[in-house]
Amino acid sequence: MSLKAILFDFNGVIIKDEEINLRLIDEILLQENLQPQRDNERQTSLGRSDRAYFQELLHNRGRVLSEEYLTQLLKQKGQMYVQELEKLEKLPLYSGIDDLIFQARSHNLKLGLVSGAIRQEIDIVLQRAQLAEHFPVVVAGDDINTSKPEPDGYLLAVTRLNQKYPDLNLQTQECLAIEDTPAGIQAAKRAQMQVVGVANTYPFHMLQRCCNWTVDYLTDLELERVQEVFSQKELQPTADK
Repeated sequence: MSLKAILFDFNGVIIKDEEINLRLIDEILLQENLQPQRDNERQTSLGRSDRAYFQELLHNRGRVLSEEYLTQLLKQKGQMYVQELEKLEKLPLYSGIDDLIFQARSHNLKLGLVSGAIRQEIDIVLQRAQLAEHFPVVVAGDDINTSKPEPDGYLLAVTRLNQKYPDLNLQTQECLAIEDTPAGIQAAKRAQMQVVGVANTYPFHMLQRCCNWTVDYLTDLELERVQEVFSQKELQPTADK
């Protein structure tokens, strides 16, 4: 079995924007005359889609919204996010992204991005960081009805990569996911992918328990070593979902 594709998470792997996201969500809750997030809610938000998290926050406050209104709130948050980034002279990107992309492309690996963030937020970051051309496949929170830790986003990314590259014949076991939260790691594992946990959001020792590889920083990831491990494994039939 060979490594054919690397699938990146977005928040917490490419951009350090947790503080921005949580502040904007609080602003929207206050605009809706609702209490801001509690500490335990903030913790459970990590790795989940904005839609799923908003639904939980509103449910906890006794508010039931239509899908249309929820979509409206998400679009509002996306617009606020873009405005916040426009205020920044430099995006808070994590180091090592450019180098890892260069390594992946030099080994002819396909790249994708799987996130619960809405596409508007992802697009502005990829464009400003001049990364958009490297991610031909992006699965955003708008594209699926579920959230990590469900594997749907990763499975859709594999489908889209195969559609874009018909000769690739990509299997989920031939993908490496890069994640920073237990929810994201679990989603990739459920999709039968191997996972690199990067300790940007959770401590190294916590991620080490559930990942195939764990690094403090993306710059620590030895891609050639990962490829060697893949080459030593036999491709197993994908289990029925």
